[in-house]
Amino acid sequence: MTNRTAKQPKPDWIKIKLTTGEDYQEIKGMMRSKTLHTVCEEARCPNIYECWANRTATFMILGDICTRACRFCAVNTGLPTELDLLEPERVAEAAEGMMLKHCVVTSVARDDLKDGGAQIFAETVAAIRKRLPLCSVEVLIPDFLGDRGSLEIVMNSNPDILNHNIETVERMSDRVRARAKYRRSLELLRRAKEIKPDIPTKSSIMLGVGEEWGEILQAMDDLRAADCDILTLGQYLQPSPKHLNVEKYYPPEEFAMLKEEGMKRGFSHVEAGPLVRSSYHAHDQVKSAAVAREARSVSQA
Repeated sequence: MTNRTAKQPKPDWIKIKLTTGEDYQEIKGMMRSKTLHTVCEEARCPNIYECWANRTATFMILGDICTRACRFCAVNTGLPTELDLLEPERVAEAAEGMMLKHCVVTSVARDDLKDGGAQIFAETVAAIRKRLPLCSVEVLIPDFLGDRGSLEIVMNSNPDILNHNIETVERMSDRVRARAKYRRSLELLRRAKEIKPDIPTKSSIMLGVGEEWGEILQAMDDLRAADCDILTLGQYLQPSPKHLNVEKYYPPEEFAMLKEEGMKRGFSHVEAGPLVRSSYHAHDQVKSAAVAREARSVSQA
């Protein structure tokens, strides 16, 4: 389908700091030396310079070729050939070398694998914990095509946060995502809490693909109904001309309003802004979730 919508000019508030200093170069060199991938690079995250300068990164395991072709995503699509059983240890070595306090582990979708890569996720969490026992670990997982067994493998590795993105509102989901289903994503988040009630769950919505304001609020309500704790909201930026056009650029004021709406609905933490991505300020989200969990425990005592 040809994307015929007129391209929207980028507003002034969409600005990226291009600071490729020593820390950035050191981390990039470390990733290449250990043949690791980061979603920071593959998804062309606008915060890569800021995050790498602060010595934080999101590791992308299970290769750099995705079995899906979502219309918003810059990650390569095709038939993966890579399954490196030693990857968890290399990720842990890199995390240790970076002296991370919070580590995010995500992956491409691997629908070609029976467990969707769940076992490698679990082994990566274990390897990081062994080398960095004080480092909190967040996993950003695909939907595993709704397979409960795969989700249980990941949840039983006891990550500090279980993250799965719904990406967009229900009406836009089939147009924006490939194979993933809005209701299946909500069910995954609900099941995660069923399996491990004390592990905070998190999801993300990107704005600007054609959704309506009321639909964003409904998506928030749907996430809270699935007992999702943390929400991130960011502006969709078109990675290339073949991807979805940007239908609207939301100003910072509207992101502030949406953050307020999210907090009203009971999320323990809402990160919202034009350049916010799923793992932006992730360490702060762990703290907020812990505070909220403690407050619930006190109120129930």
